Amino acid sequence: MALDLEAALGRCVAGDKSALNAIYAEEGPRMLGVALRILKRRTVAEDAVQDAFVLIWRNAAKFDAAKGSAATWIYTVLRNRALSLLRSEGRMEPTEMPVGEEVVDEAETPEDAMARLSDADALKHCLERLEPKRRMAIALTYVHGLSHGELAGRLNMPLGTIKSWLRRSLLTLRECLQ
Repeated sequence: MALDLEAALGRCVAGDKSALNAIYAEEGPRMLGVALRILKRRTVAEDAVQDAFVLIWRNAAKFDAAKGSAATWIYTVLRNRALSLLRSEGRMEPTEMPVGEEVVDEAETPEDAMARLSDADALKHCLERLEPKRRMAIALTYVHGLSHGELAGRLNMPLGTIKSWLRRSLLTLRECLQ
């Protein structure tokens, strides 16, 4: 029998710790999976889930069924916490291996990443239509996972320019793929 998350949140408001345990038992593994997809590092993802449950416990009274489902609220709490951890570079352990079998080779160039797109011929064709610097910016952001700030530092360019390039390049790709 599936847990009634809305009722469980109501019990959390009343101070029922078993309700939080029930939410954890029901949603914890899926929440960890969501956090892993966002954060790519198991220890940080586990921290995000733990922090999310603390926030769920403390803020259960803020849940409003008129604004959305209990599951949506819980996963929004988790997503916001995971994104906060992702932004706080001090929390990321660079020596940890990312989760998943595909690990990006730091020596791989953006051109090498483009060559791996043989299954996505349309995308490859559209990427090849971008000027080389913009194509490299897209690859470094979406293949190597660099943030806008990291990309600006690596390319020695202003952050605003990088953001504009990426935005315009993505719009160009979208038009090309349609």
